[in-house]
Amino acid sequence: MPKGFLDATSVYPMRFLDGRVNPGLVHLNRVIDNPNIEIGAYTYASSFEPPEDWALRLAPYTFAGAPERLVIGRFGQIADRVRIITASSNHPMAGISTYPFAIFDHDRLAGYFAQMTDLPDTVIGHDVWLGDGVTVLPGARIGCGVIVGAGSVVRGALPDYCIAAGNPARVIRMRFAPDQIARLMAVGWWDWPVEAIARATPALARGDVEALAAMAPG
Repeated sequence: MPKGFLDATSVYPMRFLDGRVNPGLVHLNRVIDNPNIEIGAYTYASSFEPPEDWALRLAPYTFAGAPERLVIGRFGQIADRVRIITASSNHPMAGISTYPFAIFDHDRLAGYFAQMTDLPDTVIGHDVWLGDGVTVLPGARIGCGVIVGAGSVVRGALPDYCIAAGNPARVIRMRFAPDQIARLMAVGWWDWPVEAIARATPALARGDVEALAAMAPG
């Protein structure tokens, strides 16, 4: 296996051909430490203007102790300017005004948060590619193997292995036939040992589902 290939411990997993580290591409679980954000191994984000705080750039409303979680699977690919707006971005809406008076008077915060219950988690599956400028709205559920086109706004649920685009994002087509998708989900290559994944990269780059399945370890 090539040196440094699929190194889950690396903050900056990509190098340019001249050997320089690309500071604009990071493994997110190496740079985000937030109990409300769960990110699988090898999921990366890229930015042409790398931030000091990747959590703030990607999911600015997901504060530690929030009543909901953001869960992102393994081997995700998150392009520049993606923004994930989680449910804590909302203001309580049951009253006459939605103005957040409590954020200016911390003595009122307990009552404010008491109005924000049962907020939905936002869940993004394994091997998902979010294109440049995608916005993910609160409570979205994005399946595994999904590709979301640049500039799209995702709400609700997107099924495994679809290509979606638009505002709101709608399924343009499925990447594989239903039986192939079921097979891919059963194979779950993203959970294989890293050595097996390294051997399977030629198969992963092709559309031959059975060839990949034949390489499953054990």
